[in-house]
Amino acid sequence: MTAYLLRRLVSLSLSLVAASLVVFLVMEVVPGDPASFMMGINADPAAVAALRTQLGLDEPLPWRYLGWVWGMVQGDFGISYTYRVPVSELVAERIAISLPLTLYALALSTLIAFPAGIIAAARRNSAADLSVMGATQLGVAIPNFWFAMMLVLVFAINLRWFSAGGFPGWDEGFWQAMKALTLPAIALALPQASILARVMRSSLIDTLDEDFMRTARAKGLTRKQALWRHAVRNALIPVLTIIGLQFSFLLAGGIIIENVFYLPGLGRLVFQAITQRDLIVVRSVVILLVFAVIVVTFLVDLAYAAADPRLRRRRA
Repeated sequence: MTAYLLRRLVSLSLSLVAASLVVFLVMEVVPGDPASFMMGINADPAAVAALRTQLGLDEPLPWRYLGWVWGMVQGDFGISYTYRVPVSELVAERIAISLPLTLYALALSTLIAFPAGIIAAARRNSAADLSVMGATQLGVAIPNFWFAMMLVLVFAINLRWFSAGGFPGWDEGFWQAMKALTLPAIALALPQASILARVMRSSLIDTLDEDFMRTARAKGLTRKQALWRHAVRNALIPVLTIIGLQFSFLLAGGIIIENVFYLPGLGRLVFQAITQRDLIVVRSVVILLVFAVIVVTFLVDLAYAAADPRLRRRRA
């Protein structure tokens, strides 16, 4: 197990280095000069050149890359071109909203998908199965931004149970903050729950047809006992993969929902930084998201090994 963990950590580190190089180079070839954008169209060329020097944009490319990487290793992501504050402060402020929203949405998705997928698989081709599959097909087809606006219309405008948007801040109290995140989390969770339920159903049906399930039944276990003791655990491998991918997607891809609900999260920060040519913010946030994806993938691999020890022995 130790050798397996070390190999995975080395692979994680190499992937992160490669990703940082790709992200840096992609940001460099994006057209437009941040200094010119900040100074305006009619700016004095000498002033633009001075600002480029101040921002370190006139240094050789390799030195800029190494300086950026070394700064990140030390926790210094640089200074935002637009806001003139450390990028780490901007990211910390925004991720305090995006991360709880992601975890909230993922928890809702899992709580909905697991029972739905298990019921559909256990009662294959029944009315319950057809109902779950129809509901999940609808959940995948409905655009989440449209669903978000319907939630606002019903629960914020008509019923007045929730606010239509904005975030009061964690200083106003945990429950007030979570209440503000509830409608966005539901809007994000619906399509993810639909996908996860379908994967859970498919994986569980395949597992129920395995020989070891027939052996379990032959030893005297009821269908329900065999389902919960053996089938569900063995069906978790593809489900864990989808959960890991969904976490990364929700953390990085909530920009539309954040804009619908006016949430000052990480997605809106990246969107604003792109429009303002604040490339150091875009670069730093993207590499942090890449790091999150790699770490989640590593944790999913560990979950594989915990769910099925045969995988751990095979990779050791």
